Amino acid sequence: MKKIFPILFSFLGILLFSQQVSLETIFNDKISIRALEVYDNKVWYSGTDSKFGYVDLKNPQNHKQIKLSEKKLQFRTLGQDKNSFYAINIESPAEFFKIDKKSLKYEIVFKDTAKTAFYDALHFVNDKLAYTFSDADKDSKLKLALFKNGKWSMFENDVKLNEGEAAFAASNTNIASYRNFVWIATGGKTSRILRLFDNGHIYAWDIFNTPVIQGESSQGIYSIDFLDDKFGIAVGGDYTKQADNVNNIATTNDGGKTWQVQASGKNAGYTTCVKIKPGSQGKEIIAVGDQHISYSSDFGKTWKKISDEKGFFVCQWIDGNTIVFAGKDKISVMELKL
Repeated sequence: MKKIFPILFSFLGILLFSQQVSLETIFNDKISIRALEVYDNKVWYSGTDSKFGYVDLKNPQNHKQIKLSEKKLQFRTLGQDKNSFYAINIESPAEFFKIDKKSLKYEIVFKDTAKTAFYDALHFVNDKLAYTFSDADKDSKLKLALFKNGKWSMFENDVKLNEGEAAFAASNTNIASYRNFVWIATGGKTSRILRLFDNGHIYAWDIFNTPVIQGESSQGIYSIDFLDDKFGIAVGGDYTKQADNVNNIATTNDGGKTWQVQASGKNAGYTTCVKIKPGSQGKEIIAVGDQHISYSSDFGKTWKKISDEKGFFVCQWIDGNTIVFAGKDKISVMELKL
């Protein structure tokens, strides 16, 4: 009996939790989606084969998709300001598309023709400021492009990446910001946090090591999120060994200077996207990987796998109870009532 009770209680806990979660697919297509934005009660996405579109959250039958190019471009980035969306294809030449929110007319407003161009994430700090970064050129410098006052340009800096240090275009979430701070997460043979202080006049970089698994090209941080200038979370792992769950989640309470490994050996494994629940002060967090959806209610210290649904890469909170997920061939919405 002593052996049965723990198993029974564990099963009942999972059953109870599952009754508080519902997952509904609202869109299917032959597409891989790794970038989402929410606007006008719609989920907007960019993906493979040059596809860009939206699905109405209130009426999923209302959806529209266009192709941004006759070429089969792959998009893993998406951002927005007040009037437009922006998307950059991976691989060279990298073309920066601007899409009008009302008409969906689009144009290419910037290009990076370097052979090494491969843009991993695009992040808008506000309507007038955005950052995107690419795999480095031969000089191994961090390669950033800056959107400021409506125009794109390359952002000069002296940050040097280590040999084998790069980043992952997994979910458009390895850049985060809060007020004057911008954080960039790298991975591969080295997985670090690059923090930029930018007040419009002064630019200052800090580089912090992390305890997240690293050393191989497939390892490191895949996604970060920050509540404020102190608390943040980083997740990742090894996409070639997705069940491995050692040193793949870490949190910081000092703006990224130091990191504490959380739930090592006690989480669902490889994770591509993490998002702090708005209004939860960092206590509640959702995370998703190719093999799971997981939830933490204690600042990322412990995790519960709340779904075995496979094929999701990216997620976004819609409100305190609703989360949208996207990935291989689908977009889904979860109601989480806790």
